[in-house]
Amino acid sequence: MEYSKEFKAALSAFSNIEKDRLIFRLLKKDKLLSKKLYFELIDPETTDNKRDAMEEIVSEKVLLASKYISNQKYFLGIIRKISAEITEHVKITTDKFGEVSLNLLLINKILEYNEDLSRQRFDNVYKLYIYIINKTTKALILTQKLDVDYWMEIDEHLDSLKEKIQQNHYLSKLFTNNGIDLNWLTSDKIPQNFDQVVKDIKNQGFLR
Repeated sequence: MEYSKEFKAALSAFSNIEKDRLIFRLLKKDKLLSKKLYFELIDPETTDNKRDAMEEIVSEKVLLASKYISNQKYFLGIIRKISAEITEHVKITTDKFGEVSLNLLLINKILEYNEDLSRQRFDNVYKLYIYIINKTTKALILTQKLDVDYWMEIDEHLDSLKEKIQQNHYLSKLFTNNGIDLNWLTSDKIPQNFDQVVKDIKNQGFLR
């Protein structure tokens, strides 16, 4: 929504008390904005501190969720909630590196349970595997947008992820069948215009 000069002028004409009241009313209705402003204005923790805390949260919550792997619908629901927490962290801190690293950590933690996943019927884990593939492709797209100085750290996550995918026969095959080459799981080997590559793949009916 664009604001006219008249509207901006009317807001500027508010007294300081009126502005304060308006701000607090808006913040009560927008908890995310409230958290973001708190972080930017007075939070003693840095983005790195917040990311470290999120790493622990992701690890702990996937561990707890692993008890429900046999109930794939419920398990995937928990994973989506963890992902939503990562998204909130990124919106509050604008942590672009964390947006990649935390999501790759999430996938890596899930695949630590490859042995348990392999006991499930393929039909039951299909949605989870497609979710993992889409998460991975999104992380690769975002990696290309990061400063190359971050790539070495991202590659640590990608190397671990690639190894775990290769240990999971059905997931590895599903990556290939959906047009994603596992050799791309290295920062400097991601195809140029990878976002367009993924769009073309989806337009062909894959990654669904």
